[in-house]
Amino acid sequence: MEKKTVLFFIYKMGAGGAARTLLNIINNLDRDTFKPVLVTLDFNSDYESNVKEDVVFIKINKKRLRQAIFPLGKLIRDVKADIVFSTIPVYNTVAILGNMFSFTRAINIIREADNLGGTFVKDQKLKIFGKIYKKARQVISLSEGVKENLIKRYHVKADDIKVIYNPVDLDHIKKQTQEGTIEPSHRYLFNGNEKVIITAGRLVKQKDHHTLLKAFAEVQKTMPCKLLILGEGPLQDTLSQYAEQLHINDHVHFIGFQNNPYIYMKKADLFVLTSIHEGFSHVVAEALATGVPVVSTDCKSGPREVLDNGKYGQLCTVGDSSDIARHMLEVLAYDEEKRKQVIQAGYERANDFNAKRIVKEYEKTFLEALAKM
Repeated sequence: MEKKTVLFFIYKMGAGGAARTLLNIINNLDRDTFKPVLVTLDFNSDYESNVKEDVVFIKINKKRLRQAIFPLGKLIRDVKADIVFSTIPVYNTVAILGNMFSFTRAINIIREADNLGGTFVKDQKLKIFGKIYKKARQVISLSEGVKENLIKRYHVKADDIKVIYNPVDLDHIKKQTQEGTIEPSHRYLFNGNEKVIITAGRLVKQKDHHTLLKAFAEVQKTMPCKLLILGEGPLQDTLSQYAEQLHINDHVHFIGFQNNPYIYMKKADLFVLTSIHEGFSHVVAEALATGVPVVSTDCKSGPREVLDNGKYGQLCTVGDSSDIARHMLEVLAYDEEKRKQVIQAGYERANDFNAKRIVKEYEKTFLEALAKM
């Protein structure tokens, strides 16, 4: 069978979950059946170095999405793409418009990654996205909760949506935890008797680090510990100031983006996520794969699905610092036997999201979508 060319389009290969998902799909895609082409705008981004060398990687010489529509259309035509794959509403819209102006028979497969909407204005925008999504051959949702949101707010038909969980590259994580090292300037953070709590994600409102800091302040009163915050974002200064107001700044460490966050998770005593909303919560699945117990808010909609209703990690109330602190203290107080059981169960759950297994679902979906022509 002739190889099918799949053009993956994203704004940039930044540090977010969407980029990690594309990376895991691209790197694990069967090369005997598919030829992956990665297209981004003109940015240098964190995950570019992790893209396999055999991937055709093209940057459009633009920095604004609206300016990328026609160049993308030309690229779709030039590389003879069979499938144009994209994720996140605005990128999906550009990918669909670009494909329309390619004047080829390429099909769009789009992925929705979060529970968006909730206000009148936002919901109206999502309805518009939903109308554009009708031009796609297949819509993929990364969780059942996001599928429900697509039906409710985008007005996409249930039969047009397929749920495929995020692929987690377990082989890569295992290698990173076994062979990776902590940055020399950070090694002192893991010395001493204090418990190490870690979180990872963009420093933005969605992740609700303010509530995490407040919960950590409560935990700190009961148990000596330190909080490591991996990630970058516009709220770093605000969060630093809030940590000072709570008198915990000596115990909170902003260590920025790390290309290997997994070795940090592996050495921590607890991973915490305090998001207001998530689509799947890729980072929770990755945390399980590193062997660290997890506490997460029960936000719509990913964590409950990833943790299987609390079977593989603690779920707590969104925005409730006292409830989050209570669950954190419970996990930190585990004896050695309980901790080993939780870690082993986490490894087993993470295997359900193994990239090798999940990417097979994507491959099957790609071929089925092409067969509808």
